[in-house]
Amino acid sequence: MTDSPPASEPSSWLTLPEVAERLDVPISKVHQMVRDHTLLAVRRDGVQRVPAELVANRTVLKHLPGVLTLLHDAGYNDEEALRWLYEADDTLPGVPAAALGTGRATEVKRRAQALGF
Repeated sequence: MTDSPPASEPSSWLTLPEVAERLDVPISKVHQMVRDHTLLAVRRDGVQRVPAELVANRTVLKHLPGVLTLLHDAGYNDEEALRWLYEADDTLPGVPAAALGTGRATEVKRRAQALGF
């Protein structure tokens, strides 16, 4: 992972210990989620951080792990996946990350799947 920020950034970030507290799981579980690509973390200022809106209440957004798998299968690294999730898309509208928590999640998954072809 690199420290270079993508063009579009999430509005707020959580550190891994904050994610563990929000999800009420041990920090080791959060590290495992990042390794398994069920949660996206990138380095900012030398610290791994997670976009806050990807952790809804006490769970990770339902469709996030599937989208991350599709993006990684298409060859995206974590920074590129973050950039894709936060790239403005007028046809959604908004950014794919925001659409994951709505009825447009299926469309986001379809678009991520198309990247592999």
